[in-house]
Amino acid sequence: MIYLIKEMLVQSNVLPNDKKTQYAAVITPEEWAEKSGGFDMGIELDIDITDIHGTRAEVNFDSLTGTFSIPRRDDISGKNIKFAFALDEKGIVFIDSSGEAERIIEVLKNTKRWKKPSLERFIYDFMEYIIHADQQLLEKYEEELDAIEDSIMSSESDEYPIRINDIRSDVRDLRVHYEQLTDLAQELEENENNFFKANNLRYFHLVIQRISSLHDMAASLRDYSIQVRDLYQSRLDVKQNRIMTVLTIVTTLFMPLTLIAGWYGMNFDYMPELHTKFGYPAIIILSILTVVVSVAFFKFKKWL
Repeated sequence: MIYLIKEMLVQSNVLPNDKKTQYAAVITPEEWAEKSGGFDMGIELDIDITDIHGTRAEVNFDSLTGTFSIPRRDDISGKNIKFAFALDEKGIVFIDSSGEAERIIEVLKNTKRWKKPSLERFIYDFMEYIIHADQQLLEKYEEELDAIEDSIMSSESDEYPIRINDIRSDVRDLRVHYEQLTDLAQELEENENNFFKANNLRYFHLVIQRISSLHDMAASLRDYSIQVRDLYQSRLDVKQNRIMTVLTIVTTLFMPLTLIAGWYGMNFDYMPELHTKFGYPAIIILSILTVVVSVAFFKFKKWL
């Protein structure tokens, strides 16, 4: 599928004949193996979509090649969408079997109009579309973390919120994605082969700024998720400390009673209290006084 870059993307069956009209094309890896010579890029790029490990770009003698590895926004921790590309001053070719590149281009075809059409502006809009909804996505994650934090502070749940781990994992994957996109955009901005017009390099600078802003948001959210996790742990520690305090106080309260019970349980023949008429009530009163004095002491120390 070939799209001519004019005031809008125009679908075509053939490559443009004039040198002024640039293009974007989408073909499968099998079609690329058969028809790559028709694009006259002077490269032999063997594409294995399953072997793509990230988003990157590589400068060749008379072309620039690279790959995209895009996390699915509805399942960021799942399998990425992967496709490759090759470009020169005449246009860009996406080698894709997933259909994602063509879907993005169709969206641009239906929504974009350019006063000054160019390959640089097309690439800018293509990359911008990849991240166009990410600010709202990151804001949603922030709202979730806020709700989890409120729940922890109000002690509404004693269970560990597993969602924290999911959010931290997603944000980490997005941050890596933004770093790779930034590297790719910087490679384009370098314009080592002079494929792009100097006054159009600002488009790559703009997309770098946008991606950098999202990267900063992702990094901030990751730190926030760690803080929320630490908050849960601290609340758990406080709760455990309270339990241990209660157990310690109860144990301390019964220690004197245990001593009295053990002392008078020895049953020696010459223990006078054993044969005293008021010995038993006296021990009861002594035990009660011991408990009352201990409780009063704990309250005075604000341990209860």
